[in-house]
Amino acid sequence: MAAAAHSIGLDFPWYALHVRAKYEKKVTDALAGKGYECLLPSYRQQRKWSDRDKTLELPLFPGYVFSRFDVEKRLPVLTTLGVVAIAGLGKVPQPLDEHEIEQVRRVTRVGYPAQPWPYLKIGQKVRITAGPLTGVEGLLQQRRGETRVVLSLTHLERSMSVLVDSDAVRPVN
Repeated sequence: MAAAAHSIGLDFPWYALHVRAKYEKKVTDALAGKGYECLLPSYRQQRKWSDRDKTLELPLFPGYVFSRFDVEKRLPVLTTLGVVAIAGLGKVPQPLDEHEIEQVRRVTRVGYPAQPWPYLKIGQKVRITAGPLTGVEGLLQQRRGETRVVLSLTHLERSMSVLVDSDAVRPVN
């Protein structure tokens, strides 16, 4: 995990910076060098080549770096090599939820194994990808902390809910 805390931005909100592919580390280092607090959560992945195995350090959120700064004085951030834009609504930068960033920081700080995961929303159409129900599609639901997929018979206007392992659910494109 690459993180740097410096003097600029400690009282400002976090923003997600959209960066060029494979520029996450370069952008983090450049912004830290300019004095900005940055966060680049990462994970380790084993890669196998024909002649060797290698452990790579990869970004948990490919294409994004998180940083604190005054959005009114964003030009030094935007002119950093590799920065494409500040994530937001249209061209309006939107600060990130402080609590969500703190959760990401806690997970990476304690060193628990993490990996990128498809974003899933309750009510989204999903497909079960493992176990005896592989290929079954339905709507994602959460009930009492359990992950469920709701299957419907449209013609009868009836549904059923099945308890599933959350690791075995992916969004349907």
